[in-house]
Amino acid sequence: MTETPDLVAEIEQLGEKLATAKASITKRFIGQERVVDLVLSSILCGGHGLLVGLPGLGKTRLVDTLSTVLGLDGKRVQFTPDLMPADILGSEVLETGPDGSRAFKFIKGPIFCQLLMADEVNRASPRTQSALLQAMQEKAVTVAGVPHDLPAPFHVLATQNPIEQEGTYPLPEAQLDRFIVQIDVPYPDRDTERNILMATTGSAEAVSTRVFSPQELMAAQALVRQMPVGEAVVELILDLVRACRPEEPGASDIVRENVGWGPGPRAAQALMLTVRARALLEGRLVPSIEDVAAMATPVLTHRMALTFAARARGLELNTVIRQVTEVVTRTEAAA
Repeated sequence: MTETPDLVAEIEQLGEKLATAKASITKRFIGQERVVDLVLSSILCGGHGLLVGLPGLGKTRLVDTLSTVLGLDGKRVQFTPDLMPADILGSEVLETGPDGSRAFKFIKGPIFCQLLMADEVNRASPRTQSALLQAMQEKAVTVAGVPHDLPAPFHVLATQNPIEQEGTYPLPEAQLDRFIVQIDVPYPDRDTERNILMATTGSAEAVSTRVFSPQELMAAQALVRQMPVGEAVVELILDLVRACRPEEPGASDIVRENVGWGPGPRAAQALMLTVRARALLEGRLVPSIEDVAAMATPVLTHRMALTFAARARGLELNTVIRQVTEVVTRTEAAA
């Protein structure tokens, strides 16, 4: 794909605007630059993100800040076991008119927004989870047989607590695939935590400012899809995804012996989009092999599963993905 001067100028302008947006976000969500980059990447790709981290690490604060900076109508739903699909999607109520006539009126639920935070999504019942995830895929809901389109753009950032699993309903693997990336939110380092303390416990807190409008964000999402991708990067994506499938003839021993099932074509699609977004956030015009290596874990982690024996030995999926990525990247670079 040939870069035109207009396309180059648009990509450069968007890169500058994204740098401004990141600076505004980090005024309130201090440190954790990789988390910010991954969340922005998921939104730039038009997808949804799954934030995995312990309570108190700022996930809610991050989503709230994002809605301000990106100019999106944001809402938050706390998922609980008694939450019903109608509590998210909305429901029909019988309304009496001034003349005494009665008719059903649809009352929209909180999903009718542009950025929805689904807090502790694994605490809701599978019925409620499936209603949310279906809406994420179709960008519409159907109530009483009538379809209702969701606002555009529409993004979901769901959170999960990786430790406390009692009384939860883990998302099925097929539904986890609806999220373009899984974003692990770690503890901050000591210096970052000190900055958080100083910035959030005083008499005044930093305020983020709006950088994008919904229309500008949708234009940015369209531009990401126009970014050129080199043949070497395309081949690396294909090699990496296929190397993670245990039934593939060229799969490594660590994959054949420890991986129960590997990623499908949607993983390759997600990598193609997210490497473009990462390059853009890094201020580059085209993605590189390093972008593929950086996005491999967040894109593949929730699209693969270890065997029971591998889990029993304490092997972590991130370790497998990292080893496979290193081998495939080294082979591609040497070719």
